[in-house]
Amino acid sequence: MKVLIVEDEQSLNISISEYLKTLDYTCESVTNYADALEKIDLYEYDCVILDVMLPDASGLELLKEIRDQRKSEGILILSARDQLDDKLKGLALGADDYMTKPFHLAELSLRIAAIVRRKNHLLSNQLDFEEISVDLQEKKVTVNGNPVQLTKTEYKFLVYFIVNKNKLLSKNLIAEYLWGDDMEAVQSFDFMYSHIKNLRRKLLSAGCGDYIQSVYGMGYKFGIL
Repeated sequence: MKVLIVEDEQSLNISISEYLKTLDYTCESVTNYADALEKIDLYEYDCVILDVMLPDASGLELLKEIRDQRKSEGILILSARDQLDDKLKGLALGADDYMTKPFHLAELSLRIAAIVRRKNHLLSNQLDFEEISVDLQEKKVTVNGNPVQLTKTEYKFLVYFIVNKNKLLSKNLIAEYLWGDDMEAVQSFDFMYSHIKNLRRKLLSAGCGDYIQSVYGMGYKFGIL
């Protein structure tokens, strides 16, 4: 999952990012409204963790901007003030959840996961496509009930493909989604070809259908031919 953290308290911003990365989230961080708006305009996220009090504007203004653009990111509001008005205003503007500081990082991660499940219309921690089943909690994959051992990166590719099934995904979009700001250090897409090749080989060896389609000059599409 890809998360944008909009929090001006630097130590908290870093703590959230470091914790979520241990859970294999792709995290990008900003500390003000202007930088957050630029990120939102350029990229897509599964969830935005949004502080209400930003140095250059209210986080609720950014929330309104996101919803006015009809973007589908899940929004979790953070506030140091336990005030009902802020909560109601945020929810009315389209926020999906609300947490008051201080909070436990473990609870934050569970709230994010719940938001993303709802956004993707998942009623449980299981993601299914044909004979493939993914346990999102345990990060385990089975094909026809038999376990398939994937690397962390292969697992991320598979989940991303299934959630975006039947969509044409450009190489840039895939790389930016999976690696976030770290994508800037990538010199070529060779790393992507290698991971997808290995993922496809492992799925086929497990008796899975061939669902990963390479679209020449454009990217990849996951679905039934």
